[in-house]
Amino acid sequence: MHDKRQLLSQTIQHIDITQHNVVPLVQAMRQMAFSARDLARAAEIYDRMLGDEECGIILCLAGSLVSAGLKKVFVDLVRNRMVDAIVSTGANIVDQDFFEGLGFQHYVAEERFKSGMDDGLLRELHIDRIYDTLIDEDELRACDDTTREIADALPPRPHSSREFIREMGAYLDEHAKNRESIVLAAYEQEVPIFCPAFSDCSAGFGLVAHQHARGDRPKVSLDSAKDFYELTQLKIKSPTTGILMIGGGVPKNFTQDIVVAAEILGFDAPMHKYAVQVTVADVRDGALSSSTLKEASSWGKVDTAFEQMVFCEATLAVPLIAGYAYHRGAWQQRPARRWTGLLDAVQPVS
Repeated sequence: MHDKRQLLSQTIQHIDITQHNVVPLVQAMRQMAFSARDLARAAEIYDRMLGDEECGIILCLAGSLVSAGLKKVFVDLVRNRMVDAIVSTGANIVDQDFFEGLGFQHYVAEERFKSGMDDGLLRELHIDRIYDTLIDEDELRACDDTTREIADALPPRPHSSREFIREMGAYLDEHAKNRESIVLAAYEQEVPIFCPAFSDCSAGFGLVAHQHARGDRPKVSLDSAKDFYELTQLKIKSPTTGILMIGGGVPKNFTQDIVVAAEILGFDAPMHKYAVQVTVADVRDGALSSSTLKEASSWGKVDTAFEQMVFCEATLAVPLIAGYAYHRGAWQQRPARRWTGLLDAVQPVS
């Protein structure tokens, strides 16, 4: 007989880059070859972004990063003015970060579960699995219901995902049981978070429930075109930009495309000056998530002077890249841009 409490007993511990000075290690890797040298150069480019007074930095998140133990890394980047905006999948922001902000946790799966042989058992116990991480499905349902409550309290009109996630931050500001949250830190620091495919996560279930309950009455909806427009405004208002992309997918594409969108709107928007991508996707199948940054240059999106692909799994690469930049300290002289206020004030530009 298996006990649910026993299976959900060992919690994922989020790594703290502030406690580990990896600068000498990363500098030594610069003298190596293959992925080690690529990673070291990526860390140097990110540090260069932070030292560029004109550069606005956009962090892109895709994949199960928060559940894997990287949450505090991203919280520290937000709190220490090392990113100015975030573009993410909904899963990282809602199912994982907001979920933990509500007081829930992710758990270490026993080694035997990685084979998939016991997934039927997990289903019976209402436990969801992300490779070697476990989540209580009943707690996820509570997260879904909280997003419905937030939707019910908003004006019944189309919202950008940024506007909705800001309200999630306001909710956590009042109700958080765990204040180590990307959503909450971004709310406090006025760092906008976008999830252009927002309904593809627990928030989607909450919005479905909200719209069903409203019937024919006016209701909250999500406007991905508004997301794109607001992101483009950031490029227009801050021409020099750098992107730190963890994974690929929708966040990568939307963030790269704002250069082209700004040009379509009639503005002279230079390509992203700096770009780093950490991915394990294979470039040989032509998939967008694995498309190289040099390839993006052919589309007029990314300059090639300071770009680096790092083909490495995120839990290995991110603490080293972010930790190097943190301990180098360029962020200490960097002002907070507070782009949320800029976007709240922006109107369509004629």
